[in-house]
Amino acid sequence: MVTWFNKWLFILLVPASLYMSEKTNERKPLSDRSTIKKTHPLHVSVTEINHNATDKSLEISCKLFTDDFEKVLATNYKTKVDLINPPDRPAMEKLVNDFIHTHLAIKTDGKQAQLLYLGYEKDKDAIYSYFQVDNIASVKKIEINNNILHELFTDQINLMHVTVGGKRKSMKLDYPDKEAGFSF
Repeated sequence: MVTWFNKWLFILLVPASLYMSEKTNERKPLSDRSTIKKTHPLHVSVTEINHNATDKSLEISCKLFTDDFEKVLATNYKTKVDLINPPDRPAMEKLVNDFIHTHLAIKTDGKQAQLLYLGYEKDKDAIYSYFQVDNIASVKKIEINNNILHELFTDQINLMHVTVGGKRKSMKLDYPDKEAGFSF
């Protein structure tokens, strides 16, 4: 009986304690979730590569949790990083570009692809960075070397989705794996 009661007491009281102010011990309204640190249990990136036959290009997006991305950029480049409200947007653009270029390499049909950085944007708890590779008329094979966030998390998962000719293939790389190949 006591165990059952303790479980229910825990279930009822712990969520309420999450909304207590640490400094004043006052209860915060449920609508004020901005001050509650959100954590996520997974360390994951998602890279999407789409072949656009009409434009003869690869369209690439990399999605990372904002907090993880800011942390790795700050650590690697020894600077303050704010991707959401950057005081110097061109400086943040350069960090994003340099980081992804250092941690993501793509070969199409055996040739190294030159990623052209297009920019980044915030979407909820994530940052999307966009790249393009021009002059890719057709694709038979794509090889990817992806070690995004490996220096930060030993439980990092990098998901990759590649679409060519309407066919989508996916692969999951668990740390320390970093190489993937797709044939079409």
